[in-house]
Amino acid sequence: MGLLITLTRRRLTQAAAALAARDPKMALAIERVGPCTMLPRTDGTHFDHLARAIVFQQLSGGAASTIYGRFVQRIGREGGAPTPDEVLAADDETLRACGLSTAKTRAIRDLASHVADARLPLDQLASMDDDAITDALVQVRGVGAWTAQMFLMFRLGRPDVLPVLDLGVRKGAQRIYRMRALPEAKRLEQVARNWRPWASVASWYCWRVLDLEDAGGW
Repeated sequence: MGLLITLTRRRLTQAAAALAARDPKMALAIERVGPCTMLPRTDGTHFDHLARAIVFQQLSGGAASTIYGRFVQRIGREGGAPTPDEVLAADDETLRACGLSTAKTRAIRDLASHVADARLPLDQLASMDDDAITDALVQVRGVGAWTAQMFLMFRLGRPDVLPVLDLGVRKGAQRIYRMRALPEAKRLEQVARNWRPWASVASWYCWRVLDLEDAGGW
């Protein structure tokens, strides 16, 4: 269960200090990368954030942005982000005309249905723990554990999320800890014992070390 708090600048500083004090190898990564900037994204609605995540799955950024732009313009009112009711009112042909595949059309419609009938209580997420939120999200077609974890980290700002199957986190951990092989989920969980209760922040540093110019020689 994650802490029911949201990451702020103060908490990011606190997290980096705690991680560095506990883990010398992570401390070096923190020193080289610099301050963590992973503040939660507060623009738009939770529904819009999740719908966008579905649109962007397995697509390049440019193509996904184009499709998402059409989705907003054609389904939302006056160019605003579509609401669950607006999605449910649109027929499949209209959604497909935005560029959505059949699978994504079904996924976004299923997301709207879960929100509309409160199976996914978006207005109550702040009072729910990470596991309960994940359990509710993965019931939606097209939303898996990774998408739920990204929502927890980047939308809700939950501090202790560990995306054990994320390739970037695994590659970053491999470099930080000089592992010979890419760590599997179990190995990463062992390493992450030192990251709790700030696994989200440590994961962010794993991603960022891959951006360093000399990351290959870490």
